[in-house]
Amino acid sequence: MVSIASAYRQYQPSIEDLGTPLSEVTFVVVDLETTGGSGEDQITEIGAVKVQGGEVLGEFQTLVNPRTHIPPLIAVLTGITNQMVASAPTLAQVLPSFLEFIRGSVLVAHNAGFDIGFLKRACHEHGQEWPAATVVDTVALARQVLLRDEVPNVKLATLAAFFRATTTPEHRALSDARATVDVLHGLLERVGNLGVATLEDLHDLTRRVSPQRRAKRTWADTVPEKPGIYWFHADLPDPDDPSRTRREVLYVGKSVNLKRRVRTYFTAAEKRARMEEMVRVATGVDHLVCATPLEAEVQELRMIAAHSPRYNRRSRRQDKVAWVKLTSEAFPRLSVVSKVLDDGADYWGPFSGRRQAEQGVLALYDSFRIRQCTHKLSPTRPRASCAQGEMGRCPAPCLLDGGENEYSEVVDALRRAIGEDVRPVVSAMGRRLTSLARQERFEEAAELTARLRTYLGTTRRWHRLRSLSSCPQMVAARHDGAGWEIHVLRYGRLAAAAYAPAGAIPQAVARDAVAHAAAVPAPSAGFPAASIEEAERVASWLEADGVRFIELVGDWAWPAHACLPEVDVARLANVSLKEPLVVSEHRGGGQHPAHAPRAGMIRLSS
Repeated sequence: MVSIASAYRQYQPSIEDLGTPLSEVTFVVVDLETTGGSGEDQITEIGAVKVQGGEVLGEFQTLVNPRTHIPPLIAVLTGITNQMVASAPTLAQVLPSFLEFIRGSVLVAHNAGFDIGFLKRACHEHGQEWPAATVVDTVALARQVLLRDEVPNVKLATLAAFFRATTTPEHRALSDARATVDVLHGLLERVGNLGVATLEDLHDLTRRVSPQRRAKRTWADTVPEKPGIYWFHADLPDPDDPSRTRREVLYVGKSVNLKRRVRTYFTAAEKRARMEEMVRVATGVDHLVCATPLEAEVQELRMIAAHSPRYNRRSRRQDKVAWVKLTSEAFPRLSVVSKVLDDGADYWGPFSGRRQAEQGVLALYDSFRIRQCTHKLSPTRPRASCAQGEMGRCPAPCLLDGGENEYSEVVDALRRAIGEDVRPVVSAMGRRLTSLARQERFEEAAELTARLRTYLGTTRRWHRLRSLSSCPQMVAARHDGAGWEIHVLRYGRLAAAAYAPAGAIPQAVARDAVAHAAAVPAPSAGFPAASIEEAERVASWLEADGVRFIELVGDWAWPAHACLPEVDVARLANVSLKEPLVVSEHRGGGQHPAHAPRAGMIRLSS
């Protein structure tokens, strides 16, 4: 028979950092005897054996005074009588030394839920901190490893006989723990044949990770421990030519440590049902190393947009957003559209969908007497007024009786409310909120509050995106504690990413990144040359603490009153709101974008 120590070494992993080799794990096999199996019963004996690499390092055994009567049936079963435990130490006296014995070890028990449950409860009752150790249950392990024609059941006595244990279990703590040690070693020899070489592999096995899924963990062998993106793919028959295959990207993800992240898909750490299915379908995994975490985020978004993987739920429709358009006709009106065109009209957004865009339109209707009809009005031919005009909610420019000039002022005010200053809208809606609250029309007030929140958040988002699109080139860097993350941004699109490690000159790395950056043509309609989601990821990075500009061409700025801090919103609205009205506030380490320098060079300190 192969020795336990040699079995451990035989199945030790050939690559590093994939887990803790079983030969290096210290196991403490525990067994308890109690006065019964209920939550009110007490421990009468503790036995434990510490082993590593197949060698016994120590043993722990003590009777425990349960301070209660031991039932006759339990006394017959275990041989532990009331007289035997009368002079034994109490659990409060035993626990500290036992916890010290098991410290830093992996606990093993046969039907671990029973023994570990008693120990956790004992710690709680006696004010001791449970070490939260990893637990291996030999019952669960045996059910995974042994076949029914090998053993009729997984009782300790049955397994001890099957593995020819040197100790026969007899319902005493130490003898049963010794027998469980032999059972554990026998099971570890069996799982070694299944490629289980680390503690993490063993843990996954007991959690019923399918053998097919575990077998694919070797795909992570060639994946580096670097930031980047990974994607699972499947080679499927080509419907046009069955003799050939086509490669379908199934799922795209990102990570700061590709190897570690990819490995989790083959372990119990990954609990999503659709990922279990995805791994089963996949025939391989590829990766792309990225210079910075932001580059990984952007590359993930771009690849999801390009392939629309069936197992990705997020970011599949990055540009499926809605906009509110102020048309460019004689008497402009508001319209919800799905695209921004270079047609001379004013746009506001983006919104997550048409429903949110309609909420934004209602916010503008609440504040401006903009027409709500959809007719194409002529500047020379009058038309009968609609109900809105008759109720005074629109200047009725369609009548051509002088309302045209007033309507022009309304449109100009609306443009300013979107493009320059949110304060008039906040004040007007605040007055309405106060009135509704006084009348105890709370449902209407809540609806108006939601519209105001939509208006403020969308306006900030709109300026944030437009400010990026106005900059032909931004070169910025942030220190991550070891080196500098450097990004070249053109019209809101990530054109290049680089990393300057400690000792390197950030400016030199930045110049090289600029030289190799992708060419990005100026976008139309004044919006970023990237997807909305990519531009917002870029904006979040720029606004993060510690970002410094090396070069800035263009105006990364927006009007000072286009976005307001929450405290100013509450003051202007003259109301106290339970939820913030502002989606987010600038949290950058430097100046607010509204006061950003137009251009120049900024020195980076090391």
